[in-house]
Amino acid sequence: MPRIQLLVVQPTPFCNIDCRYCYLPDRTNKAVVAEDTLINLFSQVFASGWADQGLSVVWHAGEPMVLPIAFYRHAFALIDGMKPADVSLVHSFQTNGTLIDDAWADFIAEAGIHIGVSIDGPKRLHDLNRVTRSGRGTFDKTVAGIRRLRERGVRFHVISVLTAESLAAPQEMFDFYAAEGIEHVCFNVEESEGAHRSESFGQVGIEDVYYRFLSEFWRLSTAHPGKIRYIREIESAQRNVLRPQEATFFNQLATPFAVTSMDWTGNIATFSPELLGLKNPQYDDFILGNINRDRLVDLPDRPLLKRMQSDIEAGVAMCRESCEYFSICGGGEPVNKLFENGGFATTETTYCRMTKQRVTDLILDRLERVGSPAATGEALPAGMIAPVP
Repeated sequence: MPRIQLLVVQPTPFCNIDCRYCYLPDRTNKAVVAEDTLINLFSQVFASGWADQGLSVVWHAGEPMVLPIAFYRHAFALIDGMKPADVSLVHSFQTNGTLIDDAWADFIAEAGIHIGVSIDGPKRLHDLNRVTRSGRGTFDKTVAGIRRLRERGVRFHVISVLTAESLAAPQEMFDFYAAEGIEHVCFNVEESEGAHRSESFGQVGIEDVYYRFLSEFWRLSTAHPGKIRYIREIESAQRNVLRPQEATFFNQLATPFAVTSMDWTGNIATFSPELLGLKNPQYDDFILGNINRDRLVDLPDRPLLKRMQSDIEAGVAMCRESCEYFSICGGGEPVNKLFENGGFATTETTYCRMTKQRVTDLILDRLERVGSPAATGEALPAGMIAPVP
């Protein structure tokens, strides 16, 4: 039986800003998901048993906060009314932060919503790409939203997209996070997805540039304890490198329905959440069905899913045979293979060389310099390795 770990729900495709690297094709559309569509989705998810081990719901794929707080109060109440008592559920927003006023900050704190704010570092770097439709920077509004969250004690993380400019400025990035009290940092790289083609990916030696950035950022965080408490890329890589030998890597992006996505019309997709909304005639735009007319439990038998899964598994098998980093990533991310290599049944990408291979190299290099784990052979907890200056 499938197990949904992450459910991505598009409340609206609309976004109030126009990032230069955004791949979402429909971000001027102000449509809103219907109440009946939400009822059909969550009633079927809970009835299927696919979420009986808990569910993380991310409201994303547009700016969730362009809808009023009343929308989410009502939606959360509907969902809670359908949820079995023994199923845990967490709501999360990924937001550009520009709309976080006092009312939103209070609601986020009250509802216990997990928050990720997209900010690309200090003003000169953030405003290069994260702009309004008239081309004006959004930094001031985003950082004001972050400060409101901090005033209320709301825990949050930030996601920063790294471009060539920010990769050259680890000290400037670190100083900005430290000054703003940002303790949990996640780095995304500027990817080639949909119609967007990454300028960073085209640079010779970009993988080594990424390695040097992370290495220096990690060193700075260790030299200033208490400032940056969590670097997703380092923590994740440590966890995978140091995990017990018997623990295998689970690649949820290559596992049907582990990540399940629904757009505002009720269309359902799986594997990489970025696939939903992108166009591809070979795979029928990745849409397995629509929750308003199809049964969720019937979707695993769809020929499209079997075709996609076959190609994705072929790519995973190729990675297993050819890549020494396979135990760390479990075969890569389908969306990056598709848009960089032209198909799922392919192997490594610039994305995986940067975010999997070189980060693993960084952890292994540090291990070599500080010594091996305890003689017992047991894995050290994430965060135990300090970078050597």
